[in-house]
Amino acid sequence: MTPYHKIQTIFKRDPETNFKTLLLYQYSLPEFEYLKDNIWTFTEKVDGTNIRIIIHPDGSVEFRGKTDRAQIQKQLLRRLGELFLDNGKLAKQFPDGACLYGEGYGAKIQKGGGNYSPTQEFVLFDIKVGDWWLERFNVCKVADTLKLRVVPAVDIGTLADMVTIVRSGLDSMWGHFPAEGIVARPEVELFDRNGDRIITKLKCKDFK
Repeated sequence: MTPYHKIQTIFKRDPETNFKTLLLYQYSLPEFEYLKDNIWTFTEKVDGTNIRIIIHPDGSVEFRGKTDRAQIQKQLLRRLGELFLDNGKLAKQFPDGACLYGEGYGAKIQKGGGNYSPTQEFVLFDIKVGDWWLERFNVCKVADTLKLRVVPAVDIGTLADMVTIVRSGLDSMWGHFPAEGIVARPEVELFDRNGDRIITKLKCKDFK
């Protein structure tokens, strides 16, 4: 299964600050500007390491990082084994195979990872079956069946609403510390002319 696609930041970055700050309301993609007043679904962006759970049609399971060369920490690898290996529900849920995309998080994963958890854990944020991305409702249903955590919903609203939430200071759903940011996607899944998903993000650190 292919690595998870890049999520484009909502606004362009300012070349005069070496691209460290945003040019507010100068949208990085024309699709964002066109859809800015539509309703988007906001979920918390987790500061961790990208993980792919690849379920093959023969029922075997493979763990990969953001790229095929990425190394997965041993503690996290053990936790993934506990969650997914010898789990008879996986093959039953996905007889033709699938890819579960999530984030490994917790102590020693990124700076401040211990704020999320003293142990290394996995949270699910997307599932692809063949060429189809599952809707969030169905991602949550799969997570419930497999006893997995899914990235928390923050709110729904326009892209301006997302900016307001992030600028005001967003606490993580994991505790009393700042969230990394928000990932937003249209309430109805959409794709651009290249077939890429319409999905964007905004990080809290961009307003510090």
